[in-house]
Amino acid sequence: MSSVPEVSPLRLGIAGLGTVGIGTVRIVQEHAALIAARTGRAVTISAVCARDPRKNRDADLSGYAWESDAVALAIRPDVDVFVELMGGHEGAAKAATEAALKAGKDVVTANKALLAHHGQALAELAEGAGRVIRFEAAVAGGIPVIKTLTEGLAGNAIRRVMGVMNGTCNYILTRMESAGLPYETVFEEARQLGYLEADPTLDVGGIDAGHKLAILAAIAFGTKVSFAGVTLEGIQKISIDDIRRADDMGYKIKLLGVAQMTGRGLEQRMMPCLVPAASPLGQLQGGTNMVVLEGDAVGQIVLRGPGAGAGPTASAVMADVIDLARGVRLPVFGQPATTLAEPEVAVTSTPAPYYLRLELLDKPGALAKVATILGEAGVSISRLRQYGHSDQTAPVLIVTHKTTRDAIDHAIGNLPSTGVLAGDIVALRIEEV
Repeated sequence: MSSVPEVSPLRLGIAGLGTVGIGTVRIVQEHAALIAARTGRAVTISAVCARDPRKNRDADLSGYAWESDAVALAIRPDVDVFVELMGGHEGAAKAATEAALKAGKDVVTANKALLAHHGQALAELAEGAGRVIRFEAAVAGGIPVIKTLTEGLAGNAIRRVMGVMNGTCNYILTRMESAGLPYETVFEEARQLGYLEADPTLDVGGIDAGHKLAILAAIAFGTKVSFAGVTLEGIQKISIDDIRRADDMGYKIKLLGVAQMTGRGLEQRMMPCLVPAASPLGQLQGGTNMVVLEGDAVGQIVLRGPGAGAGPTASAVMADVIDLARGVRLPVFGQPATTLAEPEVAVTSTPAPYYLRLELLDKPGALAKVATILGEAGVSISRLRQYGHSDQTAPVLIVTHKTTRDAIDHAIGNLPSTGVLAGDIVALRIEEV
């Protein structure tokens, strides 16, 4: 009578014991039988690494070896998969990931900055060594967007990737709207709640979300990761007036990432945009993320879910670990790293309507002067609305027909010469979704 050979456990080394690291430990501990049943082998933890082993982390870590150095953890002989949850695109995270790959370990990471800055080099290193890097948790938290692109939509030519990929920014914008509060007040509220990174610019400046967009674009369009090619603009200049006026005209303001391949090259932009209020993106509330994928065969699909947090992010980490336990091995970015093309960055973006908010001096002919400057720049007006004015100024909203950002910028550069402006101009793209 033949017996089924026993399969050895898949042994993890976890570097970083913050909320995500501890969340991952708990899943391994609490769902050990479930994971073994689904993979056909046990998943265990051999060792962990954190700065302070004495810190109370509300988890039983007594059964694991401790390393003070992430590189030492990465090369331990009793570790099969190095789980990097430290963060940062230089220093220990990069050094330990490289060491793990060179030592013949697979890597699971939640580190979008590391991949956005060094993804191509790390992919070539991994694939040259016959190793795998998995990073579902690096983009949109618990939403399985990496697996959707690399597996579920592998038979599609992707036309466009877009989405709200930073929950903190979406929280700020929707909180401003629901409570009628200015940006500065809600920003401070988000900081007090612990929603912001130590450097808040990573969130509100669009950098964190830009990292994610660059990773998705590489997978979607078969190019090398190009974070430098992402046009970034944060939400710091969005006012409660913009939110109210946009809503009055049937739009919501979102920090929206869009990537698409055009005849001019690869467009990647992460910036505040107006989207139709009735669209899935327009209805997205709070800290939730949403990614919209458009393929030639499938059409448009929408993925929505929690973009951060211990549980959702650890769930994504474990999805990658379970794939490795099952023997699923794919190229890092969905196709061999050596076949990824050098992206040609699109210098100009696809034409779109724009929202313009201007504060004009209450002078005869002010609107005519603005219209003339816009017309000379090749920008035509689709809708115009003037709101209640004071004794000296009047707020004016303009929605243009489709035009280019270059034309908008040209007009904005010439408008001060009219002598009718009373403040800064806000210009936001209106994205067709």
